[in-house]
This record gives sequence, C-alpha cells and structure tokens, in this order.
Amino acid sequence: MRGLAIPMMLAPALLVGCASTSPKATTEPADARPDVAEAKLVKDPGGFTITQAVSAPSDARSDYEKAVRLFKDEKYEPGIALLLKVVERAPDLTAAHIDLGIAYARTGDLDHAEASLSKAVELNPRQADAYNELGLVQRRKGEFAQARASYEAALSLYADFHYAQRNLAILCDLYIGDYACALEHYEAYSRMVPGDAEVVKWIADLRNRKDRKGKP
Repeated sequence: MRGLAIPMMLAPALLVGCASTSPKATTEPADARPDVAEAKLVKDPGGFTITQAVSAPSDARSDYEKAVRLFKDEKYEPGIALLLKVVERAPDLTAAHIDLGIAYARTGDLDHAEASLSKAVELNPRQADAYNELGLVQRRKGEFAQARASYEAALSLYADFHYAQRNLAILCDLYIGDYACALEHYEAYSRMVPGDAEVVKWIADLRNRKDRKGKP
C-alpha cells in the first residue's frame, strides 16, 4: 500500500500582527476585516513553512496559538472550535484555513476539510501547501480529477514540492491508471529524495508492469 506524503508539520507557522501590545490588534471591532499581507511559503527540509503578517485581534492570535498546541497533541475537536473563532475574527488568515482543513481531514470530516482548504486557495492562489492538502482530501472523496488538478496546481507553483510529486504519482498509479504520469512524478520525487528506497521499488515495479503490458 502506497502511503501518501503529508508534511510533518501539521500547523503552518502564522505571524499575526506586529506585536501583541499593538493598539490596533487589541481594539479592532469583532466584525472588522484585518489588513492582510500575502502569505509567504518558505521551503525547509521538512516541507514548507507558511508565514503571514497581518493585523488581527489579540484574542485571535491567542486562540490560534492554543489551537496549534492542541493539534500537536492530536486534540482536533477543541482545536477546530478555537480555529473557527479565529477565522470569524480574522477571516483572511490563509494558514488558519489550512489548519482547519487538515484538522477536519484528520477527524474524517472531508466536506468541511475541502471547504476550508478551498477557502485557503481562494485567499491565496499561490499557496502550494493548501493545494497539496486539498488534493489529499479530494482523493479520499473519490474526486480524482479534482485531486489531480490540485496537485498539478501545487507543482505549477513549486516544481520541487516533493510531497506533491509523490502524491500525484500515487494518484496516477493507483487511482487513475495513468502510468506515464505516475512514472514521471515518481522519478521527479526520487531525484529530490534519493534516499526513499520505497519509491525506488515502486518505480521498478511500475517499469516492469509497463514492460509486460507492452509485450505482444
């Protein structure tokens, strides 16, 4: 059974506001929309880290940080409840919507997961991590064409996003039956992560299947 690649860091990093003592952060009305800067994605050895500098109510920042800690302890339900409060107060926080989507997916609530991740890419169409997570959810829902489009969107932004390369390869191999696509992306992933012996075996297996299929 091929395991889908999911970044190890569940909750992306979010930088909310310039400082917790900012007057704007502590006095902003509940229904005000914060000034939002585009979320930035930085590659690191474990995947990608998302940062976004915004002005937001201090209680939204506090709830976000508490939710991250709950997710690390796999306490998804209370973490989701806190993040719902965050996105009510600061609806443009891309990372919060991504975290919601991941948490919903971990609880098996795929419809809400897809909705949260779709909102994240609506807010920031250059958010490769959100597209990858969205693809995982869509694959689980049997929405294979949509999942492929999501992985391809992630790779169009960051071609060396190895998690998306591996996930797209598995989707093409096991769910769509597009072996040329699968081989292309397994090989791309293997070039980026040459130490993954499991994928090397999958490549060899796929080549053998293609060879047998091509024989008269």
